[in-house]
Amino acid sequence: MEKNLEFPDLLQLIDDRSTAFRAAVAAAPSLDAQVATCPEWTLFDLVKHLGGGDRFWAAIVGAGPADAPPAEAIAARAALEVPREREAMLAWLAASTQLLLSALREAGPNAGCWAWWSALQTPRTSGGVARHRVQESAVHTYDAQLAAGAPQPLPAEVALDGVEEFLFTCVATSSAWPHKPTAFDFHTAEGRSWRLTVDGDGARSTRIPAPAAAAAAAAATNEDSDAAGTSIHGTAGELVIYLYDRIPAASLHVDGDAGLLDLLRAWEPEE
Repeated sequence: MEKNLEFPDLLQLIDDRSTAFRAAVAAAPSLDAQVATCPEWTLFDLVKHLGGGDRFWAAIVGAGPADAPPAEAIAARAALEVPREREAMLAWLAASTQLLLSALREAGPNAGCWAWWSALQTPRTSGGVARHRVQESAVHTYDAQLAAGAPQPLPAEVALDGVEEFLFTCVATSSAWPHKPTAFDFHTAEGRSWRLTVDGDGARSTRIPAPAAAAAAAAATNEDSDAAGTSIHGTAGELVIYLYDRIPAASLHVDGDAGLLDLLRAWEPEE
């Protein structure tokens, strides 16, 4: 069974992806370039979002356990000012990342803090924040690279953790699925797979055997494995950017009822 990335690895990946983000910003012909994957945003808007997010989460982690983000952090984000001059902007971005990394290192992986997600599968801890910020940094680096005309695949280590992180953090809920119960299987070309089950108890995900292994097990026991309503196949990087709504399902290989993916995308749990 694959293990989650360790806390020091997550911090290194935040730093790595943030460095790649700054490189994309530095190489872009214009900070007014449109970001196709973030409609109505320019590259400058994306810089403000990611750097401001780093600072916001640094304050949240530093505040410790809470029922809401600190009022000071909310006010600071609302009043955020980013330098327009490119070198000063890049320095501001680097400082933003270091504020986040410093707060995470000081807290360690298990310190409690506020978080917007359900605690069903991702803890509301500094470790949970670190894992999610890896993906925020990675996906927005892809956005920035695309705006600069040179998109790169997500690093394999980031992408393989990213599918599970999205399912555990952004999808898990105890709110009832308002349709017939079903399941969605996500299969990576790298050999890892997950099943998202949705029903009256909400949504939760588990790791499952890759298709070949599942078929072999079923044949050995003369039992048919439970079929998902929809199965989505792609590289881990493709699945991550699909889950973050950067590419359509048509870009991937889909088995079963593709219409279920539209229902999942449109679902807005009350929790």
